[in-house]
Amino acid sequence: MRFIIITGLSGAGKSQAVKYMEDFGFYCIDNLPPTLIPKFAELCHQPQGTLNKVALVIDIRGGMFFDDLSSSLESLEKLGYKYEILFLDASDATLIKRFKETRRTHPLLADGSINEGIALEREKLKYLKQRATNIIDTTNLIPSQLKDELKNIYVEGNKSDNLIISIISFGFKHGIPLDADLVFDVRFLPNPFYVDELRDSTGDDIRVRDYVMNSPASVEFSNKLNDMISFLIPHYIKEGKNRLVIAIGCTGGRHRSITIAHILYDYLKKKGYRVLIDNRDVNLYKGGKR
Repeated sequence: MRFIIITGLSGAGKSQAVKYMEDFGFYCIDNLPPTLIPKFAELCHQPQGTLNKVALVIDIRGGMFFDDLSSSLESLEKLGYKYEILFLDASDATLIKRFKETRRTHPLLADGSINEGIALEREKLKYLKQRATNIIDTTNLIPSQLKDELKNIYVEGNKSDNLIISIISFGFKHGIPLDADLVFDVRFLPNPFYVDELRDSTGDDIRVRDYVMNSPASVEFSNKLNDMISFLIPHYIKEGKNRLVIAIGCTGGRHRSITIAHILYDYLKKKGYRVLIDNRDVNLYKGGKR
């Protein structure tokens, strides 16, 4: 029996996650009152029962009933029922953006600010995050990537170390990503912008990559960057970090930063890490002068 409790921050993607879990063959219930969890688990474990994969969404929409979750989890443990907790998280800036896009109010503070609601919710959910079996940070995930993460854990059965690495290429002229943990400046590398036939291409073009990497400094920097990130990742995992954002910037965010970002991405993927890439400013250049 696989018994999954899906919880996390409002706006972090729980509704989307439960849809994907249904696609994976899980019997799903959204917003079950926590006091009913032990009884429901008992029904699922009946000898004649046919359910072997269950996912429940439990969050602060339950209002005062949500406070019963801790005692319900203790009841499950006393009854000998195994369960897993999937915690969905996202950065405050991302959650605020999602609330504004959907014109929703925060369920904890309908008449207050979204920021205050998020802060209050984080405090209420702190103990659940600490107990979580798996944590997925959806800040930089598009729906298909969230589905892949869920499939990786709950269908293919791969063990999650809870660390998702996001690599963001960007242009300094457009601002440094606010959620970056590590920022690297590659403006010292050869710049394809000053080569007429390469100016309108990007770091996804093999000609641009070859131009950037046809320099001892580029090769040495890339190798040292790979080595340093490889050294850091195990330490971040040991500290319980679940999201690492690596930002790589050049002037406009189209050539050098994309080149180095993709080389690092390929390197980390080959080492088996869960890694995403976002070329943030690739479409901001309109041609001509910067």
